Amino acid sequence: MNKLPLICAWMLIPALCVLALTPENTMCELLAKPGLVPVTDATPEFSWSFNSKAKGELQTAYQIQVVSDTKFFKVGPADLWDSGQVNSADSLFVPYQGAALPAGRSCFWRVKVWDAKGKPGDWSQVLAFKMSDTPGADTAIGYELKQSHVKPVSITTNDSGHVMVDFGRAAFGWVELISGENFEQGPFTLHLGERARDGHVYRTPGGSIRYAVTKGALTRPGVYRVPLTADKRNTTGAAVLLPAAMGVVMPFRYVEIEQAPFPITVDNLRQIAVYYPFDDDNSSFSSSDPVLDQVYDLCKYSIKATSFAGLYVDGDRERIPYEADAYINQLCHYAVDREYTMARLTHEYLMDHPTWPTEWKQHSIMIAWEDWVNTGNIESLERCYDALKNNKLLQFVARKGDGLLLTGTPEAQKITASRDIVDWPAGERDGFDFKPVNTVINAFYYYNLLQMADIAHALGKLGDAEAFVKQAQQIKIEFNRLFYNTATGRYVDGEGSTHSSLHANMLPLAFDLVPEGERERVTQFVKSRRMSCSVYAAQYLLEALFKAGQEDYALWLMARDDLRSWVNMIQAGSTVTLEAWDIMLKPNLDWNHAWGAVPANILPRYVLGVKPRVAGFKEIWIRPQVGSLTHAKGRVPTIRGFVDVEINQIPGARYALQFSIPANTTASVVIPWQEGAELRIDGKKSRAVVENNALVIENMSSGPHEIIWATELAQCESNEKKPLIKRCVSGLLSRLPFL
Repeated sequence: MNKLPLICAWMLIPALCVLALTPENTMCELLAKPGLVPVTDATPEFSWSFNSKAKGELQTAYQIQVVSDTKFFKVGPADLWDSGQVNSADSLFVPYQGAALPAGRSCFWRVKVWDAKGKPGDWSQVLAFKMSDTPGADTAIGYELKQSHVKPVSITTNDSGHVMVDFGRAAFGWVELISGENFEQGPFTLHLGERARDGHVYRTPGGSIRYAVTKGALTRPGVYRVPLTADKRNTTGAAVLLPAAMGVVMPFRYVEIEQAPFPITVDNLRQIAVYYPFDDDNSSFSSSDPVLDQVYDLCKYSIKATSFAGLYVDGDRERIPYEADAYINQLCHYAVDREYTMARLTHEYLMDHPTWPTEWKQHSIMIAWEDWVNTGNIESLERCYDALKNNKLLQFVARKGDGLLLTGTPEAQKITASRDIVDWPAGERDGFDFKPVNTVINAFYYYNLLQMADIAHALGKLGDAEAFVKQAQQIKIEFNRLFYNTATGRYVDGEGSTHSSLHANMLPLAFDLVPEGERERVTQFVKSRRMSCSVYAAQYLLEALFKAGQEDYALWLMARDDLRSWVNMIQAGSTVTLEAWDIMLKPNLDWNHAWGAVPANILPRYVLGVKPRVAGFKEIWIRPQVGSLTHAKGRVPTIRGFVDVEINQIPGARYALQFSIPANTTASVVIPWQEGAELRIDGKKSRAVVENNALVIENMSSGPHEIIWATELAQCESNEKKPLIKRCVSGLLSRLPFL
């Protein structure tokens, strides 16, 4: 058989299959999921991205049409707005500029674009949006809660003769009984809970781990919702209330049926799970460490399961938003779903309903900054800027002279209406020594100043931006002068303290406060303390370790089997992250706390290395830190589309990075480098640009790429008759099955 024509035909397939650039993943405002949520902005903004895999694909122009009825797309012209061809690469937050949108009515829009060669593509799908009854200024908006029907994964009979039902994972919701045509009325007794023990729903699980018993009787055929009793603590006061029509929900995985009028099967009993709209396919992670993969799955699901209230809440015990909880929830949510409305809703809610810890107020600036960096949208910044600057930055308690924040005195606490917290629960502070001028508070202050400089610059407030940068520079000098002990190579907990906690050292390391010459000593001290912090503070510990080049140690912390570990949560039997590492460390802990889901953002942002280089992901960083893992792979959602990354390596000998970035973006890549290796980029031998012992490749175009280096490339290719086809660098042709 002559293989040449077949090979040539196969190689032509990509060229023949290149389709016109078509917008997908569309948004009106920040709404990306289906559902008509009333839009309050009288001039809403439209966004789109692309799933094209073609290399170097760019948008050079767009056209948007908005109509009051889809018939105008068929007969034309668009009755509300037709932008015409606009020569622009903008694909995020393009503002509506047509006739006044009809209040209280649905409208429809579509967009098409021109590619890098000036060729127009197809129209996007037609999308609907609904205007509010009183359109006006922009406000944060979000979706209505969704419900899904979950069937049991197992049904068994326990030693008491009761039917034990396991739904596989805990969810917030309720149970429904479904009677068929041969309906028999009668009483029921059901036990619901998050925890099982010895084949039963655990009646006394401890802490705030949920258990409930409910009794009643079926008197009619069809679907019957088993009633639950509301918990007064999480349905009154400051608790976020669910819509009245939703009724009472609780978190549970197991149902034990003590009594029922008919035999229980997978078809007549179901769990109704309540959550914010969530797309499980928008993210993934896998690696050569199966334990790490289990940790990721636990943390990813935790973000979905804990979204039941429509705002980021602290768990089921209180159902109250807190800024630090919301920040970690936000980072994780961005990393596992292409969803931005819930974070913004929660942030603006907390701006009006602040909580008591000093550091939590500082987290409001961090939430605002992440909102902008991940979306590229400044509307929320505009609404919140004055309050962020005047209230959350806490400059009104800055000390004269050195400018450091003085927050630990009774007078300061009255002024700020807050108290320093450092970590929570109190037993997880690594012996922190509270002082009026506190190392932790001032580390956050430095970070806040830099973030406020970015925010001010994004809003065109250049004078403020410059002032914030100067203040940050001064704070860095004073911070190190006052808190760093050059004799021990550690930061003390505050002015006048001789104690050095993990927290006082990991935060300066995470926020780049440590002088270059002292980073090694601080890093070694941080490592020596292991996980001497809470699940919340683990966010900063892991960030500090990755920034210090200690990825293997960070990976070990995430995958280890220890009291303070995610493996301990899994072994305890929870399918959602815990409020604390273990009930021994927080006796009233709950089993449904999203602030324990830190690896859900650390693994995509640091191990896969995907972060925005420019706000809104116009430019993307890909800086994988896989340590000694031989394999890591995943999908990371961004507002411009999905970034796929895969790393395979023999540490020190061969490294292969494959990645794909969305059309209309570029990427800068930073990967480890081995001196003397041979480099190939997209199959071509290339010259390495090495900075700080790392390979740096700037301005890589959209689409798929492969970067490979190997120290034994010549030996691998020796005696090969077809080096272009069978070279060990796994180029495209090496995958042909017929060669």
